[in-house]
Amino acid sequence: MKVLAIIDMQKDFIDGALGTKEAVSIVPKVAARLKKAREDRETVVFTRDTHHADYLSTQEGRKLPVPHCMEGTADWQIDAALPVFDKPGFGSTALIDYLKGLPELESVEFIGLCTDICVITNAMMTKGALPEVPLFVRADCCAGVTPESHETALNAMKMCQIEIV
Repeated sequence: MKVLAIIDMQKDFIDGALGTKEAVSIVPKVAARLKKAREDRETVVFTRDTHHADYLSTQEGRKLPVPHCMEGTADWQIDAALPVFDKPGFGSTALIDYLKGLPELESVEFIGLCTDICVITNAMMTKGALPEVPLFVRADCCAGVTPESHETALNAMKMCQIEIV
């Protein structure tokens, strides 16, 4: 079984509170990759950055004081009737548990936002939990906070034997 993990493709990260032109530019590529995954009958899952009214009092909120992805808002939503794992921080332990429970897991491919925060965290957590499962990150379907931090994250994952495609 092949899994496509789409990380935090939420309005706030695309063109909302924390959006970038790079994030906007990958949307058509992510949509095309999702379409191909569905055609190929791959398992598709999503993570969704999820915060609440107390966000500014959390460690993340104190270091990144930009309210975003507030649960229940339009900017928090993902338009898909597929598995969605809400996560209050950068990585999703629920995603890892899900992947560990899949029979005959062949590989996991990560795409989405932000390469340098949530994509790298989820890829590295998966590498630690499932060291023998081949992991891939599709560089052209990811965007970082900056182009430089995107490249730095890709290089870090490559050094940890996550294949960058």
